[in-house]
Amino acid sequence: MKVCVTGASGKAGQAVVRDLLAHGHEVVAVDVASGPADLGVRVLQVDVTDFGQTVEALAGCEGVVHLANIPSGDISTPAHTFTVNTAMNSNIFLGAALLKLKRVVWASSETTLGLPFETPPRYAPIDEDHFPHPTSTYALSKVVGETLAEHISGWSGIPFVGLRFSNIFRPDEYENLRGAWGDPAARKWNLWSYIDVRDVAQSCRLGLEAPVTGSHNVIIAAADTVMTTPSAELMRQVFPGVEIRRDVGEFESLFAIDGARQLLGFEPKHSWRQHISDATQVPLI
Repeated sequence: MKVCVTGASGKAGQAVVRDLLAHGHEVVAVDVASGPADLGVRVLQVDVTDFGQTVEALAGCEGVVHLANIPSGDISTPAHTFTVNTAMNSNIFLGAALLKLKRVVWASSETTLGLPFETPPRYAPIDEDHFPHPTSTYALSKVVGETLAEHISGWSGIPFVGLRFSNIFRPDEYENLRGAWGDPAARKWNLWSYIDVRDVAQSCRLGLEAPVTGSHNVIIAAADTVMTTPSAELMRQVFPGVEIRRDVGEFESLFAIDGARQLLGFEPKHSWRQHISDATQVPLI
């Protein structure tokens, strides 16, 4: 498939471009910033807040992996974050419909499910039914994006796959997790969840290839938490009143990925535990 990847210069974008190329896809990489020289393809400088530039970038492609957005509410003002992200998403979705692309895969967010959990979640593990619960304009832009995707998919017949990514880590960033092990409250904001950037790339590729129709949105998280304390114990310590709806494995993620398994055949292949070898402190899964 010939695939346009937006946000190709970012952490996730670079991994997605490399993964698609490695699996035989042709990639048109675009971003407002130039990409690294070793990406394997030149990054075209395109502003997807402009509909004309967006359509030009998508022309001739069969699918799009849309990762370009302001990546958090901390980078800009709340109004700017919402406006820019919504413009990018609507331009990509409407451009795909205009050009009759075969598939749209795009970055939604775990924040649509209630993050940060300064107030407790309704239950755990968090699943797709915890939607919608935006607590910021960043999260709201993703909720609006999911609504746009549902309707534009219905109009156009194009399958849309929204990936609710957890906190993305590169392998070289895992050492930073050590500081959280002694303080469960430090990363309670997303129930100690994360996703390896290589599994982000895998999920995007599966989103392009899976036999789906309509618009779907699924959680993409690692199989485990970032912590060395068992998951059930973390919940007892930090969120003692929250209902645990099923048994969870010792270090199992508290963001359920059953939906992604069923829809895409997604199975995380990477864990931070594979990169930190001090077995006296870090239980291996």
